[in-house]
Amino acid sequence: MPGVRRPSGERRSPAAAAFPADVLDHGALTQALQDAATRFGGIDVLEYSPGGSLESTPLTAPSGTGPSDVRWAMDVLLHGALAATRAVLSAMREAGAGTLLYTNGAGSVDPDPVLGNLNAAQAALRNWVLGLHKELAGTGVQAAHVAIGAWIGTGGPPGVPAAPAEEIASLY
Repeated sequence: MPGVRRPSGERRSPAAAAFPADVLDHGALTQALQDAATRFGGIDVLEYSPGGSLESTPLTAPSGTGPSDVRWAMDVLLHGALAATRAVLSAMREAGAGTLLYTNGAGSVDPDPVLGNLNAAQAALRNWVLGLHKELAGTGVQAAHVAIGAWIGTGGPPGVPAAPAEEIASLY
């Protein structure tokens, strides 16, 4: 039975709560994670996987990608992950336990030319996570990256495989 074991041995499911923040606003993101940690007595798992719609996600082919195209993707995918991690990692290290899970598209390992700017940022995130995982060896804190080779939901770019969220959920 999922939930939290109380000192009495009783199991209770924690109440759900929302702590919304824009990943581009690192101060607000940090505050939201601090608020969640206060509310729940800490954060055991950070799952970072920002997403957007085609209307909100600029896409460029590799040859058409300029610095500003990659900057936007880096801000969302890498810089937001760095801010979120900084907000929770010291407490995880102090506790000697925790999981940092970062999810994005498979462009980090198998680039799709339709997603040139996203591929670069996804690869940067994956590389950073792999280094973080090695750094954290022996601390009780794990870092992992999951590359999903499908657009989650409907309305993805033409030619990119899609999968309903229910299929992706089983990966976790």
